[in-house]
Amino acid sequence: MSKLEENLMVEYPYKIEKLSIEDGGGYFITYPDLPGCMSDGDTLEEVISMGEDARISWIENAIDLGKDIPEPNSHMDNYKGRITVRVPRIMHKELIDEAKKEGISLNQYMIYLLAKGMKFKESNSSN
Repeated sequence: MSKLEENLMVEYPYKIEKLSIEDGGGYFITYPDLPGCMSDGDTLEEVISMGEDARISWIENAIDLGKDIPEPNSHMDNYKGRITVRVPRIMHKELIDEAKKEGISLNQYMIYLLAKGMKFKESNSSN
């Protein structure tokens, strides 16, 4: 099996976003592990097909140029699940007080708040 065939068999995660009318409508696909690998399409079926063509071209080009091809999910290596946030003292106190009221740790409460905010963002961006 050739290097190209081997690499084409690897499944890479992708992200599809719905484009606003101002951005031309349709859908946009990216492959986080393959920098610059992206495409668009009018329908989900089309964007997936176009994305697959872009992925194949990206891998062929990388092999032709002698570049390393990243492993799937390698873009996650920089994310360890830990962040440090500086907040005003009064906010820190209020967060601790609210966490105590809920009977959970400050960490769990902040994860809840972040998840709640992200869900709001996701539900608005999918429209």
